[in-house]
This record gives sequence, C-alpha cells and structure tokens, in this order.
Amino acid sequence: MSEFAIQVKHLDKMYKLYNKPSDRLKEALGMKVPVREHYALRDVSFDVKRGETVGIIGTNGSGKSTILKIITGVLNPTGGEVTVDGRISALLELGAGFNMEYTGIENVYLNGTMMGFSKEEIDARLQDILDFADIGDFVHQPVKAYSSGMFVRLAFAVAINIDPEILIVDEALSVGDVFFQAKCYRKFEEFKKMGRTILFVSHDLSSISRYCDRVILLNKGVKLEEGSPKQMVDMYKQLLVGQDPTRKVEKEVKKKENWSEKFQVNPNMLEYGSKLAEITDFVVMDEKGRYTNTIDKGTTFTIKMRVAFHENIQEPIMAYTFKDIRGTEITGTNTMFEKMHIEHSEAGDVCTVTFTQDMFLQGGEYLLSFGCTGYKDGDFTVFHRLYDACNITVISTQNTVGFYDMNSKVEIQYGEE
Repeated sequence: MSEFAIQVKHLDKMYKLYNKPSDRLKEALGMKVPVREHYALRDVSFDVKRGETVGIIGTNGSGKSTILKIITGVLNPTGGEVTVDGRISALLELGAGFNMEYTGIENVYLNGTMMGFSKEEIDARLQDILDFADIGDFVHQPVKAYSSGMFVRLAFAVAINIDPEILIVDEALSVGDVFFQAKCYRKFEEFKKMGRTILFVSHDLSSISRYCDRVILLNKGVKLEEGSPKQMVDMYKQLLVGQDPTRKVEKEVKKKENWSEKFQVNPNMLEYGSKLAEITDFVVMDEKGRYTNTIDKGTTFTIKMRVAFHENIQEPIMAYTFKDIRGTEITGTNTMFEKMHIEHSEAGDVCTVTFTQDMFLQGGEYLLSFGCTGYKDGDFTVFHRLYDACNITVISTQNTVGFYDMNSKVEIQYGEE
C-alpha cells in the first residue's frame, strides 16, 4: 500500500467559452467558431499522505471545488493525472443522488448501492445512519416532503457513516442547526483520531486552522504555496485585500494612501449624518500591521479611522461597534469612554484615531460600524455614521460559550492542599 492516499500531478481543467450557445453546436458539427479558453486549474500538483488532514483554501473561483470533483470522478481533467488509493466518501453536493419520490430509507439504500455497498453492508450501517440524521418517522416519507434541514441531515448522515478510508469535504460541515453541526464536527474529529485521510475545502478559516495538518493555497486555478495552516491563512489574508503574498516588497517611505482601497469594504453600507465632520477612511490591521478583514482570536489588532472637519466642532466623539450578522451589538467603544479628548477639531483639520485592543470575540462573522458625533452650537449632533462598513472574520481554534471569551486561566489540583 502506498504512503499516499491521493496524488495529484500537473492537473489542468480547461473550459471552452462560446460567444453564443449555437456556437457549441456548430463546433460539434465541425465548423470553426470563436472560442475562448478558461483554465479553472493549471498545472496543479500535490500529495496527501495516508492519515493526513489537508485543507484547500483560496478566493472564489480559485478551483477548490473543481479539484475535489476531479478527485472524486465527477469531472474529468483536461490534462494531468490523479491517483487515489482507498475508498472515498465525498461530501460535495449533499443529496445530489437522492430520488425525491423515494422515502428516506429507500434513498439510504439507493445511495449506499451507488457507493458500492451491498444490501447486507447497508443493513449493518442503517441504524447508525438513522441515529445520526435524527429525523424520526420522516425516514418513511418521500424526501420531497422534507424540509431543507431534514434533507441535508439525511444526506450528510449517509455520506459520513459508510466508514470510508478517505473523506472529501467541500463546505459541508455547516449544515443544519447548531446542534447538528456540533455532531458533524465530533464525527469529523473521530475520523482524524482513527487515522483516516481527509481532504477539506472550506471558507471557515477557524476550522482550517483547527483540523488541518497542512494547507494548500490556490489562486485563479494555480497553486501558490502549501505549508502550515497559520502560514497559508496569513497568505490568504493578503490575497483577500488584493496583495500578492508571494512577492517580497521592499520597505519604502509611506505616502498618504487610502487605506480602504486595500481592504474589503461593504459597497452597500448605510451612511448618514450632517457631514460637518466626515469619516473619510478606515481600516483594520492585524498584529503584524497588515490590512485585513480576518483576525485571529487572542491576538492584538488595530482599528483606524480618519476624520475630516469641515466646520468647527465642539468635543467630537469617534466610535466603533461590532455587531453579529443578526444585527445585535456585541461590543464597541469611543473616544469619550476612553477619556481621549480630541484637541484639533476646527474647519480644515484632519484627525486619525487609532483603537488598539485584543480580540476575544468567538470565532465567526461580524460587522464593524463607525461613528463620529459631537456638539455643534451646544446641540448633540450626528456628523457621520457608517453602518456595517465592513465584515470581520474572527478565526478561532477554541471557542467558549457566548459572544466573547473571558480568557480564563484554569488550574486543577488533586488531593488536599
């Protein structure tokens, strides 16, 4: 048996793009038509050792799912070769092989047969599948009557309980409610402890950091690099803000720049206010000073905002607020709370406020808002607010309960003191 469960060598996947649908038919009839070639993958090579958990990350359109589909035989490559040594279970498009007229039980047997199992082998696994899906008597109903949640629970249960040697996962661990997700992750951890091989694609960088032994970084169909989860996540952050992580940049004298041009900003942010003072720029930086929308839990990060004063302002207040994706305000502060008085706030002045703090929010997605308020002619005034100006992803390998981590230090003693 080879030490490698998966070997990918010089893999290409090219699609022909036609100007109009009829051109495809004309080409099939031997006629010459204008065709553009689009490479979803170009000369990609990597190996996955037996018992290893390898992650694949990259921006949208980088070829992550295409690779998984070629490895599992759903797609054929244009060039190169893939060698797989071991029985695969693939969590790609959950439920793709289900017949909507069949009951849940009938679909379990249908999918099991498609995966190469005998009826006796499916019989032996049936109770585990039903217990994992936990959809009760609905297993005896046609799946066309299922809610979307029940559908994916059953599809996941079938795929995860067939005891594969190689597990291929594409963004499938976030199905169902939070309790079912926890069950999925426990099963995932079981696979790792059993020494099974896992190839894992996800935008959830916390899961990538937590579970993977090694990570492959793709960009526009090309493999940029592979290495430790932390190294590759750091490079991925640079890709997200349009930087080339493979290019070494010499330090140079900084000129005035628009921070948000190198940072992911919400194009549909809500803004309002009198604009007597205006938030002209903002950015978030990680502990290494890199512009990023992704922060590791437990690290120090910085929020900067630049404000231009168009009229004389009395006691301006600069603020930021974190909300969850449901809109609940989680935390935030402002210059008044922090007892930082802004001295220069006359017409023509420009002020940069820097907030530096430790990130102890739980891993997940958040929205960051900015505000500038104060007094004009003795009246409290909203000068400028930017709601949901950008998203912030917190990467965590260890979450606790609730919104934020108390950063507890735990000590255990045995016996009498």
